[in-house]
Amino acid sequence: MDITAERVKELRQRTGIGMMECKKALQESNGDIEKAIRILRKKGHARAKDKMSRETSEGLVGSYIHLNGKIGVLVEVNCESDFVARNKEFKDLIKNIAMHIAAASPKYISSEEVPQEELEEEKDITREQFKDSKKPPEIMEKIVQGKLSKFYEEVCLLNQQYIKDDKVSIEKLLTSYIAKFGENIRIKRFARFELGES
Repeated sequence: MDITAERVKELRQRTGIGMMECKKALQESNGDIEKAIRILRKKGHARAKDKMSRETSEGLVGSYIHLNGKIGVLVEVNCESDFVARNKEFKDLIKNIAMHIAAASPKYISSEEVPQEELEEEKDITREQFKDSKKPPEIMEKIVQGKLSKFYEEVCLLNQQYIKDDKVSIEKLLTSYIAKFGENIRIKRFARFELGES
């Protein structure tokens, strides 16, 4: 199939990935943009994984104040170079993450940060809810794990569905930017303030 320049341009705008990569992905997907995006994400994700262990000593602190001034967020996002930190797209990413935090109100960045006692409490609650169901222990354990996944989606920023695109988690959003910039990016910390909350 003949891949038009317009199609390549559209895919590049949607993914931020280089022209040649976009053209190859479109050829591989017979011109189907959605399939091409999946192909690029798989490749980008693989590339991004290599970068995720690299040191991030640059970055920015971004903020977002909800229109009525009742909710405010500060977030520190790190990258590897000052060049990326000054990039408009990186600044937009930080603003969008701050906006997401204001809307979704996560408690932790990742599941590794959830205290063990809080996890045990969640497991106990689930077991208590299903104690009369007479389910075998292995099925019960699967139910507990399923409920824990839902719990992580509620309280952990990286597990949450991005408010601007619910098909993408914040972790996948970050991964796409790691692939785009060719640098490791990580959310180091955030603080969310809501009027009247202690």
